[in-house]
Amino acid sequence: MTLNIPSKAKTIITLLENAGFEAFCVGGAVRDSIMGLNPTDWDITTSASPEDTVMVFKDYKTVDTGLKHGTLTVVIDKTPFEVTTYRVDGDYNDNRHPENVHFTKKLSDDLSRRDFTVNALAYNDKTGLVDLYGGQEDIYSSIIKTVGNPSARFQEDGLRIMRALRFASVLGFTIESETAKAIHDNKDLLKNISAERLAVELSKLVCGKNAFNILMEYWDVLSVFIPEIKSAVGFKQYGKKHAYDVWEHICHTVDTIPQDKILRLTMLLHDLGKIPTHKLDENGNSTFKNHATIGGDMAREILTRLRFDKKTINRVSFLVANHDFEPPLSKADLKKHLKNKTVDDIKTLLTIKKSDRGALSESYRDISKESEQCLKWLDETEKNNECCKIAQLAITGDDLKKKGLKGEDIGKALDTLLDAVIEGKLQNKKEDLLTYYL
Repeated sequence: MTLNIPSKAKTIITLLENAGFEAFCVGGAVRDSIMGLNPTDWDITTSASPEDTVMVFKDYKTVDTGLKHGTLTVVIDKTPFEVTTYRVDGDYNDNRHPENVHFTKKLSDDLSRRDFTVNALAYNDKTGLVDLYGGQEDIYSSIIKTVGNPSARFQEDGLRIMRALRFASVLGFTIESETAKAIHDNKDLLKNISAERLAVELSKLVCGKNAFNILMEYWDVLSVFIPEIKSAVGFKQYGKKHAYDVWEHICHTVDTIPQDKILRLTMLLHDLGKIPTHKLDENGNSTFKNHATIGGDMAREILTRLRFDKKTINRVSFLVANHDFEPPLSKADLKKHLKNKTVDDIKTLLTIKKSDRGALSESYRDISKESEQCLKWLDETEKNNECCKIAQLAITGDDLKKKGLKGEDIGKALDTLLDAVIEGKLQNKKEDLLTYYL
């Protein structure tokens, strides 16, 4: 097998080989190349010691990324490459990091410590593909399987549990049965993993093309750090419009919305507020009054707990809190929404509504006509700069203050005037506005 590796990576390998050492591309880039993808990050593994690697690249810009663990970043024409000495990891006493590493001269030692067979692959043009654990076959079979005993692998580093789920979701693979069993059995190891690392893996997982199957099968794993999920699983929704229980509904909405981090996190969390708000009406149908608002608060708490950045927390919690938005039935109603939302907010909420409704019973799913009309009104409003915000009114608070209004009365007056303009009761002209209100 011949892989097309970048010329800059070849330069690194050639320099190491000319100095008397072995060197191979290794890991995810090799896997992705076999799959016909275009990897951007190419890692190099070598028999050269860290000190030897430093000497080989003394004429290049380098960064001491983690030299005590064998890694030096070499920069070739502004492109960074991690070059790591063959190594064997010591004991993992914290279920996350090895206490120490031992450098070795054998590629086989280095490959034996890697997490999954599809990542335990090495390649250079001289030797070709080195595959000691059947990784190539597992790629062709679309399988995620650990190198060696799965429980031992996960107990070394609990984050590998989330990496397995992420790879299966992103690559569209299934998880081999013994590896899957070990994931369920060892899920509590995730309690030892930092919130930030869990957040990174979760974000990639939900954006994967196989997210639905992974979320459905491994909800118990995610519940270790998002316990709110547990009560949603199997939570029945009564009534003609519901096709699934709460968790399966959530998983379908994640699956059908575009593969964007904000959108997918929103759908993952959007209906968790249903559980604490559930009631049955007089006909035995489920009701979830204020579940969106409560869900927005829950989303904020969950994302804050997982140490997501403030921008993501604010955006997702806003979208969850407003996900029950329905396409307005008139242009005036749309403009009233635009009083405290942006055009992008409305477009995003329409996208969310499409996925949300798509996971209901068939007769409740189609909102295409309403959405198309709403988008048409949005386009007209934006193109014509039609008044839908207080800042667009022809008068300001100072104008009303001069007429004797004070404090909260000024804000109420401006809001009343804006509604009157939106409803077409008067034109957005200063004299008309002052006359109408005063």
